[in-house]
Amino acid sequence: MTTTFPEGFLWGGATAANQIEGAYNEGGKGLSIQDVMPKGITEIPTEGPTPENLKQVAIDFYHRYAEDIALFADMGFKVFRFSIAWSRIFPLGDEETPSAEGLAFYSRVLDELEKHGIEPLVTISHYETPLHLARKYNGWTNRELIGFYERYCSALFEHFGGRVKYWLTFNEINSVIHEPFMSGGIPTPKDQLTKQDLYQAIHHELVASARASKLARELMPGAQVGCMILALPTYPLTPDPSDVVAAMLTAQDSYAFGDIHCRGEYPGYLLRYFRDNGIELEITAQDREDLKNTVDFVSFSYYMSICETADPAKKTKGPGNIMGGVPNPTLKASEWGWQIDPQGLRVALNDYWDRWQKPLFIVENGLGAVDKLVEVDGEKTVVDDYRIGYLNDHLVQAREAVADGVQLMGYTSWGCIDLVSASTAQMSKRYGFIYVDRNDDGTGSMERYPKKSYGWYKEVIATNGASLTD
Repeated sequence: MTTTFPEGFLWGGATAANQIEGAYNEGGKGLSIQDVMPKGITEIPTEGPTPENLKQVAIDFYHRYAEDIALFADMGFKVFRFSIAWSRIFPLGDEETPSAEGLAFYSRVLDELEKHGIEPLVTISHYETPLHLARKYNGWTNRELIGFYERYCSALFEHFGGRVKYWLTFNEINSVIHEPFMSGGIPTPKDQLTKQDLYQAIHHELVASARASKLARELMPGAQVGCMILALPTYPLTPDPSDVVAAMLTAQDSYAFGDIHCRGEYPGYLLRYFRDNGIELEITAQDREDLKNTVDFVSFSYYMSICETADPAKKTKGPGNIMGGVPNPTLKASEWGWQIDPQGLRVALNDYWDRWQKPLFIVENGLGAVDKLVEVDGEKTVVDDYRIGYLNDHLVQAREAVADGVQLMGYTSWGCIDLVSASTAQMSKRYGFIYVDRNDDGTGSMERYPKKSYGWYKEVIATNGASLTD
C-alpha cells in the first residue's frame, strides 16, 4: 500500500509582506529595513527608499489581494502563509498604540481567506524589522526590542486571535548568524559585528519568541505557535572523521535555534561555543523562565543541502551557498547556484522529528528560475516543467518521510505567486505557480497568468498527493 499524506494535510503557498505587498508608504505604513535594501543582501543598505527598489511596489498585493487569493482558492489551497508587516501595525516600532489602518488592511485579507475557506498561517516577523528600531536601537542587540515585539504580538493576538490558528514568530530565525541586518535589524556591518553582540541579539529574539508563545496561550487558547528555521542538512564532504565533525559543528549552528524553542534551554554544545569564544550573555532569571515556553510545532524552509570539510584547501564556496558550506560534487544546482537535493528534505524531516518530537510543517520550498511567458492555445502561460519536476521530487521525499513516521502538518510552496526575491531583490528569480508581468527594471502590466505548474499543483492538492510521480 502506498503511503499518502495525512487526512486534513494543509496544502498551500507562502509569501512575505515585503516581497508582495508594495504600497510601502500607503495605509500609514512606516519604513522597514527592506525599504533600504534595493539589492537585497548583495549590497549595503541605502539611507532611504530608492525608486529602483522593486519592493516599493512589489506585485501590488496591497491592492490586488482579493484577485490573488481567488487564484489560490482556485488551486485548492487549504492554507496561505503570509506575513504581517510590523511597520504597518507600529510604523516606528516603539509606539504605544497600533495603527488602526494597518490592522484594517490585514482584517480585509483575512475576510477574503475566510470567504474562500483558506486557513491563514501568519508570520509575525519576516525580515522586516521597522527601520526606526534598527537605527535608533541597533536592532535586536537592544533588549528593549523584546518589549516592542511583545506589544506588537499583543495587538495581533487581540485583533486576530479568533481568526488565525497558526502563528510563526520569526522567519528563518537562524539566518541572523549570516545576515544580521535582514534577519535581526542590526545595522552594524557584518565584518564589524562582534560575536558577543550577535549572540546577545539572538538571545533577545529567542526570549521574544518564547514570550509570544506564552502570550498566545493566554489570549488564544486554541491557537498554535511555531518557530521557523532555515533547514540546511549538512553532509561531510568525505568519510574522513574530521569532515564528519566539521559537518556536525555546522549543523549545530541551526539545531541550536530549534533546540531552544523545543526544549526551553540552551544546549551544552552552544554553551561550550560561548566559553570557547569568550561570549558572556546577559541572561536574566526571567529570561530563563520565559524560554521554557516552548513551541507547539516546528516549521522550516528547505531549498538545499551543503557539505562541510575540515580541509582548508577544499573549502570552496558555491555561488548559492549564502549560509556557508561547500558545494556537493554529486548534485546539480539551480540558475542561482542553489544545489538541488530532494532527498535532503527527507533527511531533514526525519532528523527534526527524531530530535524534537514536535509536529513539523514545511513552510517554504521551491525553485527560483527564469521563466519565459509564451502563448499556448491562445492563452499566455509559462511551460515550467522544470519547476514541476523539482516540486514533485521534493514532495515524493516528504511523502517518504510521512511513511517513515514523521508527523507532518502541511506544505506551503514558497512564492506561490511570483514575488520580489529576498536575497537579490529581483523579479526575474521566479518561484510562483502564477506569473506576474513585472520585470527587474520595474516595467510590466502586473497581469497574472497561471503557469503550467498551477494546474499541476491543483491536481496534487485535489488528490492529496496521489498524483505525484515517483
